[in-house]
Amino acid sequence: MASKWTASAPYDGGLDDRVPFLARLEAEDRAALLALGRELTFTARSVLIHHHEPSSHVLVLVQGWTKVTAAAANGYEALLALRGPGDIIGESAALTGRTRSATVTALEQVRAVAVQRERFTEFLAHSPAVSFALLGLTSDRTRAADRRRLEFASMTVRERFATLLLDLARTHGRRTAEGVELSVPLSKQELAGSVGASREAVQRLLKDLRERDVVRTGRRALVIVRPDVLRRLARADAPE
Repeated sequence: MASKWTASAPYDGGLDDRVPFLARLEAEDRAALLALGRELTFTARSVLIHHHEPSSHVLVLVQGWTKVTAAAANGYEALLALRGPGDIIGESAALTGRTRSATVTALEQVRAVAVQRERFTEFLAHSPAVSFALLGLTSDRTRAADRRRLEFASMTVRERFATLLLDLARTHGRRTAEGVELSVPLSKQELAGSVGASREAVQRLLKDLRERDVVRTGRRALVIVRPDVLRRLARADAPE
């Protein structure tokens, strides 16, 4: 099943949640699914899916990265996931008939294929292999989210933040002369939402890491210079 739709990170301990939906399908099924819809283009920071809106279609991402967020009643916004090429979004609402459970926003220019809900569900009804692939994706995402919640429950904010940066470096990092640059542009608020912290707390952590030359930051840019320090912080065995 070799194709351009591949996992965004190496296999790491039995959870395949990073393997996008299209990579799970045979070439014939991928082509049939994409042929059902029409291609749309979204500019950076535009919203692809709005929280609580009725479900009328699913989106299959072809190019570019998006963030999945949900806001609490007090306005706090949590970053739930990053979705990129080969991923499917909006499928849960399409299958259940409920409203959207989160907002999906483009982090850069995104191309996606929109498939109407009725055509998508009919396609699944006549494609058992695709249905099982979607079930496997849902299961992997749930297991990964449960694992992360369990890990984070016993960590301090500093440990969670170090773990997050290491995860992003592994899944979305590219090597440069300075270090590993994160290839997805995330704001301080978005980073804070990933670790259940305030924006101010993340600002303080970044300031400390910059002063120690562990990371270097710019406008929506972050380069990890000393991953070894982050690993010590994540394991909570640093001398600090």
